Amino acid sequence: MNTDEAAQAGEATKPVVTVGLDGTPESLSATLWAAQEASARDATLRLLYAWVMLAPEWGDQPQENDRNYWPKRIVAEAARTVEERFPGLPVYKDLVAEEPVNALLDAAAESQSLVLGSRDVTGLAGYFLGDIGMHVLARSETVTVLVRAREDPASIKENGDVVLGLSLHGAPETLLTYAFETAARRAAVLRVVHGRNLPPPAYNRGGIDPYISHEMTTRAQHELTRTLRLWRDRFPEVRVVESVRMESPARALVRDTAGTGLLVVGRRKKRSALSPRIGHVLSVAVHHAPCPVAVVPHE
Repeated sequence: MNTDEAAQAGEATKPVVTVGLDGTPESLSATLWAAQEASARDATLRLLYAWVMLAPEWGDQPQENDRNYWPKRIVAEAARTVEERFPGLPVYKDLVAEEPVNALLDAAAESQSLVLGSRDVTGLAGYFLGDIGMHVLARSETVTVLVRAREDPASIKENGDVVLGLSLHGAPETLLTYAFETAARRAAVLRVVHGRNLPPPAYNRGGIDPYISHEMTTRAQHELTRTLRLWRDRFPEVRVVESVRMESPARALVRDTAGTGLLVVGRRKKRSALSPRIGHVLSVAVHHAPCPVAVVPHE
């Protein structure tokens, strides 16, 4: 039984992790990360390549006449790499003749998670996630994970903490569940980071008023501990480290992410028509965090 047949045989019962391919080093790293995730979740890995110009398949064609040669080669090479690193993992190879954004969103709706490659953080290219990635990230109803090209997916599970960026204004259950379940599955430490700007009265000519700063930090720490109490009880095996930082939430979130296994952030599904497609904190995380970033949509 080949990889496609194995995947199709188990597809009805197994969850699916989908990775978008485009032949770049980033998508190869995303593929290996997705394979590790599918293996840990006992899921099928779907290798998706979407191009609106894909030609219909009419049986075997000579290489020089096959317009789908490079897409098929990209998918086949990704499958071969996965089989070498994760033997026995069910893999489904999928070429879709559709615009990539629509194809990825459709696939995400059928998947437990969607994994995409993310450009490096250096230089001008580091500022832009890419039109396809941004459109998918802003509209996906499924957890979407962005993976840098320089990440080694084989080491993430063993060596990296899971970091959760958490606002205390109606902390969503889906976000907390994903973070705790991921940390439990990896046997990783869960570091929960809450950033909060100090109010203007906290600043004076001498700098920051220590009394106001201490009071606000203490209050935020109590709120964070209270928010996490139920989740600590549900996941007693997860070691949780709480961190409250009196600074910009975006800066607090990415400040200590070097060596992190996974950064988990939330995204509201419904935003004001005048709001950006993704919020400021999420934008900073996906553009500047050096580790994989899992974006969890929530109400």
